[in-house]
Amino acid sequence: MSFNTFGRVFRFTTWGESHGPALGAVVDGCPPGLELSEAAIQPFLDARKPGQNRFTTQRREPDEVRILSGLFEGKTTGTPISLMIENTDQRSKDYSDVAKAYRPGHADYAYDAKYGFRDYRGGGRSSARETAARVAAGAVARLVIPEVAITAYVSEIGGDAIDREAFDAGEIRNNPFFCPDPAAAKRWEALVDEARKAGSSLGAVVECVAEGVPPGWGAPIYAKLDADLASGMMGINAVKGVEIGDGFAAARLRGEENADPMHPGAHGSVRFAANHAGGIAGGISTGQPVVVRVAFKPTSSILIAQPTVTREGEATELATKGRHDPCVGIRGVPVAEAMMALVLADHKLLHRAQCG
Repeated sequence: MSFNTFGRVFRFTTWGESHGPALGAVVDGCPPGLELSEAAIQPFLDARKPGQNRFTTQRREPDEVRILSGLFEGKTTGTPISLMIENTDQRSKDYSDVAKAYRPGHADYAYDAKYGFRDYRGGGRSSARETAARVAAGAVARLVIPEVAITAYVSEIGGDAIDREAFDAGEIRNNPFFCPDPAAAKRWEALVDEARKAGSSLGAVVECVAEGVPPGWGAPIYAKLDADLASGMMGINAVKGVEIGDGFAAARLRGEENADPMHPGAHGSVRFAANHAGGIAGGISTGQPVVVRVAFKPTSSILIAQPTVTREGEATELATKGRHDPCVGIRGVPVAEAMMALVLADHKLLHRAQCG
């Protein structure tokens, strides 16, 4: 059985392959009457699209979105919204060697083991190109949660982390790394350049924060907000780890250190003295910022030859040709924002359905 749909009430299905004629998403469950246009979606795709600088893949894709259904007079109708993005710069010939042997670190072998064959041109459905469809769907999801502000940024590349004391949100869109620390961004230029020129790649950590999420979204046990966020983020290509709040660091704290003390706030509200839980307790939002960190592995497509096997099981070596990101986590920033929006939109509608 194949799974290409995510969400319960606000659902989206992605379709298409890296080297097919197009890819896209069908968004279902979107409330009617919301203003939507291609122009509202395009800025988010522009933030993710390749070829913008030397620190990303040089594949040139305009990533222009077309809305094929679900709109009337500029507003959503409540019916499925179909989004399409054409592929215009495929170079399938770059993958001729990949047809004969499996790329280490990629899904080549696993896909072959499951389906009995694979689309070796850029990995087909396993390609990070699929995330363009998620970003388009995420732009629609943001319309459902106008009270929420979502910001993601790279907090670490190749083991070099930002200085939290130098955090400046205004810097995030001022450099090619979506980095809130200008000094770190300068260091990362040399780091990524060195890896790129050596034919290698680097991993990264992306942090995503949603502010304005009211208390009450989520559900106990089987529809926890943090569980769905973890699932959504882990579904992003190249992601190998997800943390909510303090995450693994919480395991190294004492109980009194990890608690989020509460005090009376204005007008009967609650004021928290800390946010170790990342804005979620018992699977339900607390009203604090929802904080998620996502670990991206180094891009598996590298020019350094690696031991592998052919489809016939013979030993060989393979270096991946073509155009690839030296640090895939950089373009993962708008994807993480999109998944945050998609999960929160779904949980807002779930909450409304049960609690009014």
